[in-house]
Amino acid sequence: MSGVIKICGVKTAEAMDAAARAGATHIGFNFYPESPRYITPEEAGRLAARAPGLRTVALTVDADDETLHAISAGLHPQMWQLHGDETPERVAMIRNQFRVPVMKAVAIESKVDVARAYTYERCADWLLFDAKPGALPGGNGLAFDWHLIAEETWTKPWFLSGGLTSGNVAEAIRTAHARGVDVSSGVEKSRGEKDPALIENFVLRARAAFVESLKK
Repeated sequence: MSGVIKICGVKTAEAMDAAARAGATHIGFNFYPESPRYITPEEAGRLAARAPGLRTVALTVDADDETLHAISAGLHPQMWQLHGDETPERVAMIRNQFRVPVMKAVAIESKVDVARAYTYERCADWLLFDAKPGALPGGNGLAFDWHLIAEETWTKPWFLSGGLTSGNVAEAIRTAHARGVDVSSGVEKSRGEKDPALIENFVLRARAAFVESLKK
């Protein structure tokens, strides 16, 4: 895998077009109502149609079945991103019910959290490692110590998230040995408002870092 890049919390056509133009691989839509990046399923579906080459990811936080079905009806996501306190059993249930890949976000602060992440390998298709929540479950612009996961061996593919920007993404990829990165607040001009230029720069830097890592 040469490297995957996800732009999360997209709400506008300009941001969507920038992600596609720059060469991102995944686009995330945030369905957590308290987030400044919240979008309706219908709006997300219209945006996704602009760039069918991008894999769509639906971010939810402890969503009930009714909410998940509403999101699925409007967007038909190609992946679920579960960013709350979902148990392994709940992850497996969602995966079996919707028959699309499921990614479980795990907040990392210590080796205890790393150990907990392994419990999701048996039920999730992807993992995402983020910093411990601040005001929101994610998208707080906070980073964790990448060395905590640098020497771990995972059976599932994973994204590195939390506090990434174009200025530190190359270092993050080198340190954590990441093959996937996920950014939200790091490509915003104000909270919840994406900057197309920042998106393009982030993708450019991440892609270059992935290529460089393959040479070693």
